[in-house]
Amino acid sequence: MQIRRRFTTALLAALLGTSLLGLGKPTMAAGPYKEEYKLSTVLGEAFPWGWGAKRWAELVDEKTQGRIKIKVYPGAALVSGDQTKEFTALRQGVIDMAVGSTINWSPQVKELNLFALPFLMPDHRALEALTQGRVGKKLFDTLAERDVVPLAWGENGFRELSNSKRPIRTPQDLAGLKIRVVGSPLFLATFNALGANPTQMSWADALPAMATGAVDGQENPLSVFNAAKLHTVGQKHLTLWGYVADPLIFAVNKNVWNSWSPEDRQLVLEAAQQAAREEITRARAGITAEDDSLLKEIAANGVEIVRLTPAERDAFRQATSGVYKEWADKIGADLVKQAEEDIAKR
Repeated sequence: MQIRRRFTTALLAALLGTSLLGLGKPTMAAGPYKEEYKLSTVLGEAFPWGWGAKRWAELVDEKTQGRIKIKVYPGAALVSGDQTKEFTALRQGVIDMAVGSTINWSPQVKELNLFALPFLMPDHRALEALTQGRVGKKLFDTLAERDVVPLAWGENGFRELSNSKRPIRTPQDLAGLKIRVVGSPLFLATFNALGANPTQMSWADALPAMATGAVDGQENPLSVFNAAKLHTVGQKHLTLWGYVADPLIFAVNKNVWNSWSPEDRQLVLEAAQQAAREEITRARAGITAEDDSLLKEIAANGVEIVRLTPAERDAFRQATSGVYKEWADKIGADLVKQAEEDIAKR
């Protein structure tokens, strides 16, 4: 929490000291407000991700006394369901605001692939060391250079592996399985290294594909697994391996941001940070050592849960070490080294 407070203080200071809030160098004058702003997200409010987007919209309406009204568009509806196009649409102003996944935005911002390096982050403390520390600030600076104003880090969660065929304890158990993955070359490389047959498709297409057996499995946070009722589409084997995490970013198109008054920008920032904190709490509910109620609920639906030993998890890490090294160079060796150092210090 101390790391998070320091990060929040630094972010506020940075924003208040720059033209982003209109209090530094001159920027364009605040323009006329839209009657309604479009906020994109991939999942609906039944999921922590979608709930966080809705909560942000509610808080903005409340804090600005209705001056800024936001409509949430789940299912990546503003980009015809193609979540990998969301960041480009946000930059171009097709989308006004977004609560976006680092995975979905990584094709356009290579540095965001950091969080998808296999087995980089062992736990939530490691994830926080990145998002709430110097790495998180550096990534926000990178986004700010691309006509997007990032305001807060949320969390979709660590991604776990499920399938309809068999328990997965070793890389060999993945051999030949068709696993649905998001549209990221790094995910394809990771599952190819493990001997699986990764199949890229949108989330909207994934559910019917699992139901018909066109794909055998998928990887997603436990909150998504449960809310989507994946046990009803054959996903009876679940392996807790936490191989990557999926942070979320609360962000606004730069031109939209500059059209608001400095006072309203501050209120939108505060709303994003509050919504993000509450969203993270929901994303982690029921999956901790202190509270494993969500895991018990999943098991009660007839799902076999495999908990890897440290040695078993290390076997997967070794099998993907070549992918890690190759992609660390693509992401930026200095950034990856900084991330590794901050995780080690956590």
